[in-house]
Amino acid sequence: MDVIVRDATVEDAHAIADVHVASWRWAYRGQLSDDLLSRLSVDDRETMWTACLLGPEVGASVLVASTADGRIVGFANAGRSRDDGARSGTGELRALYLLREAQGTGVGRSLHDEAIARLRDAGFTDATLWVLETNELARRFYERAGWRWDGSVSEHMFECGNRPIVRYARELSR
Repeated sequence: MDVIVRDATVEDAHAIADVHVASWRWAYRGQLSDDLLSRLSVDDRETMWTACLLGPEVGASVLVASTADGRIVGFANAGRSRDDGARSGTGELRALYLLREAQGTGVGRSLHDEAIARLRDAGFTDATLWVLETNELARRFYERAGWRWDGSVSEHMFECGNRPIVRYARELSR
């Protein structure tokens, strides 16, 4: 699938929200409750992404992958680590989501690689990410991209139904 990875604009907030909700519904089916997945709201996610895009954080990026006709099929968000006690040089890959049709086409890797480049360019020397412990597809993807589980497990993500999530880490060497 040919896509262009670019910085998101506030005009992309609705499309990002659509991808966010649709991706959770396919990727987390059987891992999170059907009730939680059915209650996801594109309107709520659009509000969240609009606020994020209107008040960008220094060193943070929201990227989208769009097809030649401008349709957004994936997005990534990266910035300073949100973990308590994280060093100032630690960034975080906060989100990377795709429509089901884009899974396995290289779109995720393109978004990932650009998000990592943005973290490096912002001066981060290492990065972390959190992934649902049961999400084997995502865990394999990140491991192939050079991430390693650092042994941390948490249930701090309310959005994940307080299911166990695990932290991956990697250096951001040039």
